[in-house]
Amino acid sequence: MVTRLTKARPRGGRWLGVLAGLAILLIAIATLMMAGAGPAYRGELISLGEAFNLLRNGVYAAGGAVTVSIITLLWSMVARRSTPALVASLVIVAAAALLYVPWQHWQRAQQVPAIHDITTDTQNPPAFEALADAREAAPNAVDYPGDTTAQQQHAAYPYIKPLILAEAPQTVLAAAQAEAEEAGWRIARISDNHIEATATTRWFGFEDDVVIRLTDVENGVQVDMRSASRLGASDVGTNAARIAAFLTSLEARLK
Repeated sequence: MVTRLTKARPRGGRWLGVLAGLAILLIAIATLMMAGAGPAYRGELISLGEAFNLLRNGVYAAGGAVTVSIITLLWSMVARRSTPALVASLVIVAAAALLYVPWQHWQRAQQVPAIHDITTDTQNPPAFEALADAREAAPNAVDYPGDTTAQQQHAAYPYIKPLILAEAPQTVLAAAQAEAEEAGWRIARISDNHIEATATTRWFGFEDDVVIRLTDVENGVQVDMRSASRLGASDVGTNAARIAAFLTSLEARLK
């Protein structure tokens, strides 16, 4: 009599492996969509609306990956299968890391006003001259938006103020130029008391224009600055952060 030996089927069957594979596929798709949206728009392969749709669909795919992973993890615990459980756990961690940036961006958007033009001098903002034509061609205006924006700025960013430096104007100008160049800004014009440049965001390549104005005062030189986005109603705090970082670095450079 011949006894046939059969290999025991793992608890949970092959479906646990299928679910784990599906979770991996969904998180891979989500990563490609979310990571590729910015570069695709920056490379002019898709429109801004299409890029945002990619981001949105990437979030949905990441959410789907989490859902499938939770089911896989719970089923694996019941079936006592360690490999699918490990895969599901790793996918959940990857999804959390992937969703952190858009979640943080959304959180910041809820906390700041929907403005995109920030300046240290809301009464007499530094004017765009060399970049006026480029801004005319963009959706956002060349001129400063006015009192409503100023009031919102003062409430949200009270620390955005002029910088007074006890240095010679040419020394401050040279330091400001060096800071702008180190930041990777594209300089459009430099005069005796005025610098205009364009800063480009890393991911989507959005262009924000910057003006730095130097004014002689009794105690030295007053540095005023303006940073304004060409596109979008809200900059999500980007321009205020740029001004604060620049003036802090400029002051440190001249100490």
